[in-house]
Amino acid sequence: MSELQARITWVRAMPAVFVLIWSTGFIVARFGMPHAPPFSFLCLRYVLSIACFLPWIVWAKVSWPQSRTQWLHLSVTGILMHAGYLGGVWAAVKAGMGSGLSALIVGLQPVLTAIWLSAMQARAERSSLEIPGTPVISAVTSRQWLGLALGFAGLLMVVWHKLTQGSAMDHVNILNISFAVLALLCITAGTLYQKRYVQPCDVRSANTVQLLAAACVTLPLALLESETVNWGPDMMGAMAWSVLGLTLGGSSLLYLLIQRGAAASVSSLMYLVPPSTAIMAWLLFDEPITAITLAGTALTALGVSQVVRTPKR
Repeated sequence: MSELQARITWVRAMPAVFVLIWSTGFIVARFGMPHAPPFSFLCLRYVLSIACFLPWIVWAKVSWPQSRTQWLHLSVTGILMHAGYLGGVWAAVKAGMGSGLSALIVGLQPVLTAIWLSAMQARAERSSLEIPGTPVISAVTSRQWLGLALGFAGLLMVVWHKLTQGSAMDHVNILNISFAVLALLCITAGTLYQKRYVQPCDVRSANTVQLLAAACVTLPLALLESETVNWGPDMMGAMAWSVLGLTLGGSSLLYLLIQRGAAASVSSLMYLVPPSTAIMAWLLFDEPITAITLAGTALTALGVSQVVRTPKR
């Protein structure tokens, strides 16, 4: 019984652990970005992560996906959620976009996910009227829409000071806006695609397939970069945490959360990343936290709780 309780406790703690790990992404970028071009850094991250996963898979005798179709579906999600999302965010920041604006753009993911699910639910309802027995997709409820609105309002409050008081190096142009929007579309599409097409599979082998696909897409872009990688302490620390924490930990948790939960509920957790990052930046870099930031964090948490809360029966 104690083992079952421990398992239940871990499942309940997974969203919070995921948010904490995923929030370190911008912290890692701050350490690693000055020492490496974005696609070279990410390509090295994917390759080193695969090198960590493979011995684990062999030692634990983990099974691989059984069909070519599942390999294809996992490859698509890997290209979208690793190469597309991470590549877009890192390239946008490297091209001069401030972290506040990039977090705000990517923070639209829960809203896009909810809009897509509502559109698909309406389409399924029309089909069920025309073809009896057609399954109806679970709709986003009015309470969840309210939670999404509250979460985005809180997110805007958290990043507002970065939008209005950015450094002289923060600027917006067609290039970095395009990278940020690409990242937004990729993480949204990847979440929906995985929930729809990827069958349950061991997270270690599934993540390895995704990383292989992401590395194949990212490598040609890395070869085009002229800037070299400088292996200093900050760079090595950023790479180590990117591999062990963000990929082996955060990406694996995201895969499990998508498999276990509704797409809208999982996406809403992304609202909590910028507030958590702001707190980490305050602890590590002494970046100021204002009353508006604290209020925005509370409002974001309230909004997410409304999205993920299970309705009473």
